Amino acid sequence: MNESDVMNEIGRRQWLAGLGAAGGLSAMGGVLSAETGPRDLPFVPNRIAISTYSFWRYNQATKLPILDCIEQAARMGFDGVEILHVQMEDESRGQLQKLKRAAFVHGLDLCGFSTHQDFVSPDAEERKKNIERTKHCIELAYMLGIPTIRVNTGRWGTIASFDELMKNKGIEPRLDGYSDDEGFGWVIDSLEQCLPIAERCGVTMGLENHWGLGRDAAGVLRIVNAIDSPWLQVTLDTGNFLENIDEQQEQMAPHTVYVQAKTYFGGGKWYTLDLDYAKIAATLQKHDYRGYVSLEFEGKEDYETAIPKSLNILRKAFGTRW
Repeated sequence: MNESDVMNEIGRRQWLAGLGAAGGLSAMGGVLSAETGPRDLPFVPNRIAISTYSFWRYNQATKLPILDCIEQAARMGFDGVEILHVQMEDESRGQLQKLKRAAFVHGLDLCGFSTHQDFVSPDAEERKKNIERTKHCIELAYMLGIPTIRVNTGRWGTIASFDELMKNKGIEPRLDGYSDDEGFGWVIDSLEQCLPIAERCGVTMGLENHWGLGRDAAGVLRIVNAIDSPWLQVTLDTGNFLENIDEQQEQMAPHTVYVQAKTYFGGGKWYTLDLDYAKIAATLQKHDYRGYVSLEFEGKEDYETAIPKSLNILRKAFGTRW
């Protein structure tokens, strides 16, 4: 057998091996079949992260440094950490590398970056500032190796106090002389300007149901569908729907790339919701959500006791096939 024959024989055997592998996969559920749907994939429990917000909750006494949050997350048994941008006190390159190394040696992923922006303003210069801030956050996430950032629409700002806004269930009047349609236009235009850098950095923006024009699923999806880009999808916050919770989560689930899961041990800082995480997990499984579930503890109980209890709830719910 000459060299050409040997190569042909090797190629034939590799081709036959490929057929056998494909046949085996087909027998296990047809993973390679063109007709295969996501529900044919094997069940894998969602990995559970914690947002650094869970330690802080805007309580000055518990505004832990991010490095301390990473150590606490590892000690409590989480799989990953989501960083709240406004909680960072140092954005220097050296500090970013320290955070990456700390997560690595503790066996944790840095899996999410929660940011704030406000595009609901008739002032083009103000929107530009928020666009540039968002681009900066995308670059920070890239340097940290984080694949997704939480973004929000912003709001009209006609209720100055966030506490008052929460008392009003997140509803505020629009600015005099302007319409919601104009507000949505500003948000869509602003997020579109962030798409090129998101794609270049490989960082998916997840638009959260987070008050303002994104208070409900209809508002979030109006923006996501209008932009129609893989680099803008949905961050689902389980605690930010105050009406028709199940229906709105169902609407968001097909577009969800990241989940923030609220718990309220000791009573909520602003309100308390009775969330059925078995039902929520079942909804997300139906749409084959395989990403992270990140705890946002928002109760008044001490985090040392409340966070481990919250982790147990999420492990049980998202570690079971419903």
